[in-house]
Formats: sequence, C-alpha cells, structure tokens
Amino acid sequence: MAQPRDPSAQFATPGVLKPLPTLIFSSRWLQLPLYIGLIVAQCVYVFLFLKELWHLVTHAFDFSEQQIMLVVLGLIDVVMISNLLIMVIVGGYETFVSRLRLQGHPDQPEWLSHVNASILKIKLAMAIIGISSIHLLRTFIEAGNIGIAGKTANYTEAGVLLQTLIHVVFILSAIGIAWVDKMTATSGKGH
Repeated sequence: MAQPRDPSAQFATPGVLKPLPTLIFSSRWLQLPLYIGLIVAQCVYVFLFLKELWHLVTHAFDFSEQQIMLVVLGLIDVVMISNLLIMVIVGGYETFVSRLRLQGHPDQPEWLSHVNASILKIKLAMAIIGISSIHLLRTFIEAGNIGIAGKTANYTEAGVLLQTLIHVVFILSAIGIAWVDKMTATSGKGH
C-alpha cells in the first residue's frame, strides 16, 4: 500500500528550490547596485560635509552669529540625511536582500537586531521629519533676515507657508504609519 505523500517533504532539503522560485528569490540581489549607489551618495555627503566644515572654520571670524548658525544647521542637515542613508542601506539590505550576520559584533547598531520593514518605515518617517524640521528652521531664520544688512532671501510668504504645510503633512504621515503599524500588530496578536 502506498504511503500518502507528505506535503512538507518538498521542504526536506533546505536550500534546494525549483528553477522559477530560485529565479524569483534570487531577484532580490538586483537591489545590490541600488545599495552600492547609496553608498556612493554617502561619500558625496561626506565630501559636502567636509567642504562646508572647512568653509565654516576658515571664515568663522568673518561670519555673523546667524550665518554661523545657518552653516551649522546645514551641517546638521547633512548628518541627518547621512543617517537616513545608513538606515536605508543597512536596514534595507538586511531586510530585503541578505542577512549581514553581525550578531555579537561590538559595533552592531542596536536597532538592527529587531529591524523589519515596518520598523524601518517608521524610522525613515521620523528621519524625514527631522530633516524637514532642520530645513524649516533654516527657512525661518533666512526669511527673518530679509532686508537686514542689505541681504535678501528668496522666500515668499506663500513659499514659507507651503514648506510649513509640507512639514505638517510629513508629521501626519508618520503618525498615520505608526497608527496603522500599531493596529496591524494589535490585530495580529488577536489571531
């Protein structure tokens, strides 16, 4: 008498897939050039940061306090964008391409141990809000300097209002993402 076939038997040999599933699963490696491109973009931001820092150091005595504050806000902006790049590169690669196998490494980021697509989404939204906040603060400072010491800024009232509105939309979007994530996690525990 023939034994009934066990449906889990196809998974008995780990790592062996049929050709189509192998192709589909391997397609995740197509993202590798994207992450390498982001690493190149990170290098550009490092160069930009060093250039702006050099500009600040060499002209510190020529700048007013507000000019120094604007340059420092620009440096903070570059750092925050760089942090966003690291989250996307490391978290995205770990989540969507392959494990980095950093367990036990002393420099493993704390957030990487529990990263998934949902957490990465929330972290990215928070980083974008931080970057938007820096841009908005910089806009407010520069717009406040209109007419001071013969300077003119390229900000209209409508432009500042639009930037503020975009920032509020970023905040509401992040709240919405977090709420949906919480609702999904809560409904997942009930089943």
